[in-house]
Amino acid sequence: MVQAATALFTKLQSDRRGVTALEYGIIAAAVVLAVIAGITTLKADVQAIFTAITTGVAGAK
Repeated sequence: MVQAATALFTKLQSDRRGVTALEYGIIAAAVVLAVIAGITTLKADVQAIFTAITTGVAGAK
């Protein structure tokens, strides 16, 4: 039983696929956070642009 557990741990230590998946997950999370931060920062500017467009279209009637 101890030999089987030791063999399993040795095999898991040499397997790097999980590490790569974890790295991709961390990178994806960082990209999502950057996008959210960018959207939050530009929200007021985008709203102002659409408000100006709406006002211009409504005034053209």
